[in-house]
Amino acid sequence: MGTSSKFTSADLLLMPDDGKRYEVIDGELHVAKQPSYHHQYACGRLLRFLDEWNDRALGIAITAPGLIFAEDDDVAPDLVWVSRQRARHVFGEDGKLHSAPDLVIEVLSPGPTNEQRDRQAKLKLYSRRGVQEYWIIDWQKQQAEIYRRSGGELALIKTIYREETLDSPLLPGFSCKIAALLLSIP
Repeated sequence: MGTSSKFTSADLLLMPDDGKRYEVIDGELHVAKQPSYHHQYACGRLLRFLDEWNDRALGIAITAPGLIFAEDDDVAPDLVWVSRQRARHVFGEDGKLHSAPDLVIEVLSPGPTNEQRDRQAKLKLYSRRGVQEYWIIDWQKQQAEIYRRSGGELALIKTIYREETLDSPLLPGFSCKIAALLLSIP
């Protein structure tokens, strides 16, 4: 009988500082290349729109935070939003998140491995760990998939296309067109 070892947060500390993103999901190591301009631009625009809306101080938006659910579930989502009410329960003394943020946003990087990680492995992880809403932004197709907690798991509620408006019951008063998020991406 063979045994397979699972990766942990301790293993991530040993990974080289080589510009790649190392994450552990259910003990499996996931490695992603440095994101492209398109990916980072979309993340920056999302943060800008969330920050402008968030002037009412309803919560905190952060890019690429460490999110450690457990030793074998240690990821770095592209962007998260945490309500003020939940913030003190989510952030640890180490500066990382240790329980589910209200909203997690991933911007897809090209390639089947990246898409599988965000659409399957991370969707299952965020669903299992109690994230209330999960957005997958696809800058290539100029659309967003919106998953919301329903019946104890994240379920696809809708897909929003380029000229449609993105909003959320988690973010009262927040709205923006997908086209505005991805403005000037060729």
